[in-house]
Amino acid sequence: MSLSITKPLWALGLMSGTSADGIDAALIQTDGLAITNFGPTHYISYPKNLKSQILNTYGCPPGSEKDSLEQSITEYHIEAVFSLLEKANLEPSNIDAIGFHGQTLFHKPPARVGEKGETYIIGNGPLLASRTGITVVDQLRLNDIVNGGQGAPLVPVFHQALAKDLPKPIAILNIGGVANVTWIGDSQEKLLAFDTGPGNGLMDDLVREHSNLLWDEEGKIAASGCVHEGLIKKWLSHPYFTRKSPKALDRQTFKSFLDEARTLSFENGVATLTAFTARTLEKALAFFPEKPSQWLVAGGGAHNLTLLNMMQECLEMEVQKASDKGWDGDALEAQAFGFLAVRSLRGLPLTFPGTTGVAYPLTGGRVCKPVSM
Repeated sequence: MSLSITKPLWALGLMSGTSADGIDAALIQTDGLAITNFGPTHYISYPKNLKSQILNTYGCPPGSEKDSLEQSITEYHIEAVFSLLEKANLEPSNIDAIGFHGQTLFHKPPARVGEKGETYIIGNGPLLASRTGITVVDQLRLNDIVNGGQGAPLVPVFHQALAKDLPKPIAILNIGGVANVTWIGDSQEKLLAFDTGPGNGLMDDLVREHSNLLWDEEGKIAASGCVHEGLIKKWLSHPYFTRKSPKALDRQTFKSFLDEARTLSFENGVATLTAFTARTLEKALAFFPEKPSQWLVAGGGAHNLTLLNMMQECLEMEVQKASDKGWDGDALEAQAFGFLAVRSLRGLPLTFPGTTGVAYPLTGGRVCKPVSM
């Protein structure tokens, strides 16, 4: 569906990543090209039992539990929408569209050109639209996958809009459960993106196994441990790191590495997994057309000071948080899905040859109009 939109729209973006911690919601005003304004943001946590359900279903298409899990996930997204609207003192009628990522359970990108991958993201877009009274754009990855793309990452075109006035080339790294980078050159066509490797996923899993913490706060556990260089060397020999970009990962791709980290002491295991996330950036550099003049980090990993220090050491240059530029690093992906929803309504491309490997720029998304319940 394509609409002729010349004025900026208010969109509400929703993002629940592979860490399965909860839902980020954010308001953004845009015409799908430029960003006119940012509104408030909101976060709600998934309850422990729902988070466990999600994590237990990763890695394969869900079975009979799919319907009840999708219902629960959608209900929490509905709650996130109304909580954010209340915070912003807005009514549903003030919002033009919701960009609904949904919850990824399974993502298998194509291994080579000519193949088609699979992705399974659950979330009931029609129910969300009907319960909120707002047009919802969901399944934003699907058209890319159907046309032979990696299906990820989707955020690069938003990064490009955010960074339009910053010196180029620039690298923007988002560290969620998986880490992905956007390299932006000095023209609209110079856009490259791919998953660099594990983000917080492996280290978070280990931390949850051995403590009451959900993650390594500020990287304090990693800072108290020693890095096992032998394991780092072995892990970096994985064929993914020499595979040509664009390329994307499933959260479970490196699951066996977590088993090996468990053979170390808890602190050393966390330190080694943290260092692994940092060292993958050295491998990523080989795919950039030009060395970036600066690195900006967003997502949960931006709060891990040990990880940031390790990254600076690997890259031999300063690494800044996205928040240093006035961006909301924690809500960046939610804002991006609001931006992408408006682009979808306009029929503008979401993915590109340099970001997902599709043959030509592609739009995407399913438009769900509200109906009376």
